[in-house]
Amino acid sequence: MSKNKGFSITSAERYSLALYELASENNVLSQVEDQSLSILNLISSSKDFSNLIKDPTNKQDDLLKVISDISDKNKFESLLKNFLSFLINKRRFFYLEQILNSFIETCSKKRGELKAELKSAKELSSDEISKITDELTKNFSSKIKLNYKHDESLIGGLVVQVGSTMVDTSIKNKLQQIETRMIEA
Repeated sequence: MSKNKGFSITSAERYSLALYELASENNVLSQVEDQSLSILNLISSSKDFSNLIKDPTNKQDDLLKVISDISDKNKFESLLKNFLSFLINKRRFFYLEQILNSFIETCSKKRGELKAELKSAKELSSDEISKITDELTKNFSSKIKLNYKHDESLIGGLVVQVGSTMVDTSIKNKLQQIETRMIEA
């Protein structure tokens, strides 16, 4: 008997894979992916919606009505609307964010994309970000999905992470290395 009775990462991946396969079979994958991203944005931007999802005292009928209204208003694919209703009926709606994040990641992996993180001390233009993405695509021989963040705490330079490979050319990192050497001396 399993000791861990919680909702695991594996469970989220199973639900997301089921959504991926259904969307793919029905030729609505890109629409469902876009709509899933909009739901994730709504979760992160609306505290009310986030609380609605995470509140276990909400009645299923109330949740179904809210999801139906949101789905109709935003013209969601019927597949996604049915999937959300399914999660509510199975009492898995609490894990919606986990499942949709896993779904987005699955879509990215199936397209052969690698996730990359880029942090820079100065604000980069879209042209500079595009050049960095192109260079990473050449170096890793795979399409790169770049997540860019401006981080003034780096003082200067860049931090690029693709998978487990990290290149840190920031001044902050160099100062930390100097400080470590001084302490060890």
